[in-house]
Amino acid sequence: MVKKRREDHPLTGAEIEELKRDLLAKRREITGNVSSMENGALRHQRTDLSNTPYHMADLGTDNYELENTLGLMDSERRLLLEIEDALDRIEEGVYGICEGSGEMIPLARLRAIPWARYCLKCASLAEMGLLGGDEFYDERDERDDYDFEVE
Repeated sequence: MVKKRREDHPLTGAEIEELKRDLLAKRREITGNVSSMENGALRHQRTDLSNTPYHMADLGTDNYELENTLGLMDSERRLLLEIEDALDRIEEGVYGICEGSGEMIPLARLRAIPWARYCLKCASLAEMGLLGGDEFYDERDERDDYDFEVE
């Protein structure tokens, strides 16, 4: 969908700055999480080089933990891409505009999910595969991090 700039943007400069700070804080948090997970996985692999006998159940547990960590890292990286895209939309002057309908995303939704691309209606359609366009981060994954009501 073509992103169109809205001159009648209902978000104030202060609200956009608040949301930008939230995005930057979440980006720092995720970057730290991913670095920590990577360091933990690498450190664990280095300690497994000893000649100590290893039980098969321990090996299975370690493999499960590593796969789980890799899955979490992938999820965090996808969210990081969504945050970067939201920061780009702020710079382009199209932040807060639904990529599905072209309408403004309610401030309450942006405060809850500052990287939101879609209004609630279009997000529901996209989750059902009924909205064309780019693949997007599943916003339901982060919904529990915030207390909000959508108007």
